[in-house]
Amino acid sequence: MSETPDWKQRYRDSVLEMETEERRWRQVEQALRRLVGRLCAAGMGVDPQLDDELKALAAANRRNAAAEELEKLAASLTSVVVAVDAVAPVANTGTTLTALRYMRWDSTCAAVGGVLQHLKSVNPDNPAAERLFADLPEAGSDAELAVIVQKTADLIRELTASYAHERLKSAAVLSQVTLRLGEMAGYLAEAGEAARTGFDDSTGMSETVMSQVRELGAEVGNATELSVLQSQVSARLETVTRQVLDFRDREDARRQEQANRAERMFARIGDLEREAEELSGQLDREKHSARLDPLTRLANRKSFDERMADELLNLEMSGAPVAMLLWDIDDFKIINDSYGHRAGDRVLKTVAACFVSGLRTEDFVARIGGEEFVVLMPGVAPEAAQSIANELRTAVTQLRFHFRGTPIIVTASCGITQLRRGDGPDAAFDRADGALYRAKREGKNLCIAA
Repeated sequence: MSETPDWKQRYRDSVLEMETEERRWRQVEQALRRLVGRLCAAGMGVDPQLDDELKALAAANRRNAAAEELEKLAASLTSVVVAVDAVAPVANTGTTLTALRYMRWDSTCAAVGGVLQHLKSVNPDNPAAERLFADLPEAGSDAELAVIVQKTADLIRELTASYAHERLKSAAVLSQVTLRLGEMAGYLAEAGEAARTGFDDSTGMSETVMSQVRELGAEVGNATELSVLQSQVSARLETVTRQVLDFRDREDARRQEQANRAERMFARIGDLEREAEELSGQLDREKHSARLDPLTRLANRKSFDERMADELLNLEMSGAPVAMLLWDIDDFKIINDSYGHRAGDRVLKTVAACFVSGLRTEDFVARIGGEEFVVLMPGVAPEAAQSIANELRTAVTQLRFHFRGTPIIVTASCGITQLRRGDGPDAAFDRADGALYRAKREGKNLCIAA
């Protein structure tokens, strides 16, 4: 029972967090609607039929039309764009489109890329945003860009629906808790009422007995014959005895009711404790799952940020060295493009397992992006960090992959740095990222220290 307030607070925190995420996605939706409006304006003047579709879409967007209407308009627009693009594709219309149109195309691509970057940062566990971002530079026509924009909108709707569902689940749990607490409050109210009734009954019984005694005293004083006195005393005693027996019966019934009510409430409290333990365990499991990358089962970016903050705090207090290794799989996009995303996923999972098997249990490894991994190694000095990084790099090159009957050698590059007192998370990461960039520039499959 002592953990219940903390459990309730954790659920309230979860609801507040989901409300914050919901507000954030509403802002993203508004930004996307503005983007749709600007895309419509940018596309005007190319073809009369396309202009009509763009005007209809812009009008629906301004009045915040529902998703079903926008999807129908988007499908219609896509058909028209394909038809127009077949006559004048973007990539081959330098003699018919003005420089302004090319500028609009670049600005639109940049805006879509910004939205996808935001999706990647707030939901790194979903590879769809990463794939759309990778496909964006390959879009060479309005039709291909429209498909990417449509899929981006679908991702936003899915995430918004997910946050809304989680919020409803939390609200339902809090409603159940409120119901249980209401039952406990009702029990306490009934117990208080029973106590007041018992007190009133006892007071009434006391007054009745005293009244009988006073009346008996008066009768004794006035009695002149012994037989009459005996009769009066006997009658009064019989009356008092009957009232005492009635009072005792009522008290027994009241005590039995209180015992039954207490037993029912103890059973309810036991149920509530079990439910609290189950829900608390579920919350812990969901919290743990929310900090894992679903593909590799490594820690994700959110978990890395938390661990990074802890390591920096420990460094300020103890001064013990902490090494950071920032990894990137070389030419990963070529693997995806040549053999498909399933092949890319297999490479990511295998490389992740390779990192885990080559590190200590106290080391921390996370996937923080598409093909990027980061390792934190407490207590590891610079020379040892360089040696460990090269051992991991060699282990990756020894992995064997076959895709479509072709043997593939996968390599990875690494940037190494030591956390320093006074570092912020960005400072240490930027040093490692700079070293990783040098490793890429100098031929890949290298480990370079910042």
